[in-house]
Amino acid sequence: MVLTHIPLPVLPAPPSWYPGHMMKFTKMLPTLLTRTDVVLELRDSRLPLTSINRTLEGALRKWRMERGWDPNDPSRRIVNTAPCERIVVLNKRDLVPEWGMKPFRKAMSKKLPGQEIIFASWQKPRDIRDLSKTLVNIAKQYPHTSELNVLVIGMPNVGKSTLLNALRNTGIKGPSPKAFRTSAQPGLTQALSTRLKLSVDPPVYAFDSPGVMLPFLGHGEKGAERGVKLALIAGIKEGMYDMEALATYLLYRLNVLNPISPAYLTLLPKGAQPIIDLEDFLAQLAQRMGMVRRGAELDLTRAASYFVRWWREEGGLLAASTSSQLDETSTRLLHETNSLSITQGWGFDFQWQLTAEELKEIQRNVSGEGDGGLKAREELVQKKMEDCIESYVAESEREERDEGNISATQRKKQLTMEEKARRKLKQSLRRSS
Repeated sequence: MVLTHIPLPVLPAPPSWYPGHMMKFTKMLPTLLTRTDVVLELRDSRLPLTSINRTLEGALRKWRMERGWDPNDPSRRIVNTAPCERIVVLNKRDLVPEWGMKPFRKAMSKKLPGQEIIFASWQKPRDIRDLSKTLVNIAKQYPHTSELNVLVIGMPNVGKSTLLNALRNTGIKGPSPKAFRTSAQPGLTQALSTRLKLSVDPPVYAFDSPGVMLPFLGHGEKGAERGVKLALIAGIKEGMYDMEALATYLLYRLNVLNPISPAYLTLLPKGAQPIIDLEDFLAQLAQRMGMVRRGAELDLTRAASYFVRWWREEGGLLAASTSSQLDETSTRLLHETNSLSITQGWGFDFQWQLTAEELKEIQRNVSGEGDGGLKAREELVQKKMEDCIESYVAESEREERDEGNISATQRKKQLTMEEKARRKLKQSLRRSS
């Protein structure tokens, strides 16, 4: 059985979680950037677009232009007298399929240039060494600069403190105790850290910053999906969503990642088929795991919690390693089911439809699994990813234009403050006259 049509489930409206320490850091960022040489922006590999911190984008663009980058071409630098680099590290790389990484880099370079993309995992020493070498090489390019200052930014729970601890252990020889506390829950780091030395020669220092959420996740279907995505990766404070809502979206997403044999089938009885309905899935899971309440009633709430916890602890790795690719199986399934297209996804942010004609075109041009076939598949995936990035940019610009990034409560507060400012100005004019 293959799922050829996977509808997006109805999701709850997103909460607004923007504590005071986030607002405080956002306001101080422009001043902080004046003594920053490298911005190391961490995102989650599963949410490479959703974990873009649009709240900080304006300050970063201004910082780059002041340091000599071309405002019309983000990849070109006009004046190059001091270091000014923006590096995007997509952490937890082992939780997304390998086959999409190269097309993603190319798609981002084409649609959102001006940022170096690095996939990494703090559990892989080689990734940490490569990132450390990148920072050291930037410092060496500017021998007249006394030290390289790195600012680490990103949304909550993307692994900023953990990655910095690993970089310190790599760059400083000898005993190097963990310098920053870490937590699985978002919001532990609430103030800018003191400087942490990452390298002695050349001297490289880093600041760890608080994770900063968007002030509001958005309205409608897009905002609802954005909130649930962040909650699933624990980017939003625990308790703002019930587990059934998270399980609903997780079931949907695992179906998208592999509509033929989704990862959750390992939790169900042998011979189980892909499922769209959450209640049906939770009932099978609860029965398989013996989750029963008094009166022999299946405990679906407990099953939902187990499902989300399983995905966070081990299911994510399984989903990444078994994600479907473009191959002859996809074409055969389309033919057998008389379908016009099949869904494919990469991570939680990329999803597209593959038509039978697109798959046949690849097979007409190349055959087998050689370099030619691999290149043709990568080019098609890159094109699909470029379309997704274009949609994200258009949606972001529309939200900014329509003030879609501000909740009704926040807008009300904003209007109240503006009214108070007008009254104060009016009173001061009366006194002066």
